[in-house]
Amino acid sequence: MPRKKSTTPDFEQSLNELETLVEQMEQGDISLEQSLELFERGIKLTRSCQESLKKAEQRVQTLIEKNGDSELEPFTDTDEDDSSESC
Repeated sequence: MPRKKSTTPDFEQSLNELETLVEQMEQGDISLEQSLELFERGIKLTRSCQESLKKAEQRVQTLIEKNGDSELEPFTDTDEDDSSESC
């Protein structure tokens, strides 16, 4: 059964667009008005990505519960400890 075509971009597309927006804003060669428009678009993309991640987490939780293993361990990224960058 084919999936319905969504009018909202998928997670990867949103994330790629968000990265492009950040790069444009970091270059600093755009007007204040353009920066504000890009920032607004970035907020929308961030919310879309967060919603996609939330839905994926709920789906994983449901699958785990169906299999009888209801305990989840928090994900820890070992590279995160070594990174000096923060989100």
